[in-house]
Amino acid sequence: MKYASDFRAIARDALRGVWTMAVIVGILASMMGGSTSAPSVEFNLDNGVGSVEVAGHTITSFGNHHNETHHGGRGFFAGIAAAGFALYAFLAAIAFAVLYFTLGSIIQAGYACFNLDLIDRRNLTYGTLFGYFPYWKTMMLARLHVAIRVFLWSLLLVIPGIIASYSYAMVPYLLAENPNLTPAEALERSKQLMEGNRMRLFCLHLSFIGWDILSVLTLGIGQLWLHPYKEAANAAFYRELCITDRYSPNGFGDDPSWTI
Repeated sequence: MKYASDFRAIARDALRGVWTMAVIVGILASMMGGSTSAPSVEFNLDNGVGSVEVAGHTITSFGNHHNETHHGGRGFFAGIAAAGFALYAFLAAIAFAVLYFTLGSIIQAGYACFNLDLIDRRNLTYGTLFGYFPYWKTMMLARLHVAIRVFLWSLLLVIPGIIASYSYAMVPYLLAENPNLTPAEALERSKQLMEGNRMRLFCLHLSFIGWDILSVLTLGIGQLWLHPYKEAANAAFYRELCITDRYSPNGFGDDPSWTI
């Protein structure tokens, strides 16, 4: 059985000579939502000025930017116009969030595939990020199911939500290797793979805390290198589960010698 230090060593070895490409791909994946959760839609109102933010970015703003006072009919019609614009901004923000979530789901699978190729020492290409557009519906629904289940478990307590997030942590890798899986199958296989392994993955993530602190000291610049390092270690973790677990999508389950 491998430990956190083993997965980190595998990741460093795999990244040797391709750090620049890994950093660029990591940045692209993050920008397109492939390494983050679903974007949030927030509405803020301050001194009569409203704004719509999606994934932390201001999409549009409306209202009285100069704190001008409108009287009579002008104020009434200005209020109607502001309400109409707010509704339009709301619908536009929702549409943007759906598109961003869908794109992120596709890129997430592509990024998982890139990191598996990295660990397996296959040929690396930037195009891997965009290779799952034909399966956009499966990727989007799978990510949505994970988000909903984690959210529902989080309503009970924080700990059940964390456990659920680790139970479904292997979904992107499973779909990257077998995009013909249904969302339900991917979630179920991830649960099976992670049975008895959730704490191991948690310890792997915890082992990066020193690097996280150093990254903060560099004003976040260190994250450009730390992020691909973590992702490569996660892929190495998944690959080890595939070798040792009978639920592997790679055919190990057909061999009775491979057991948990």
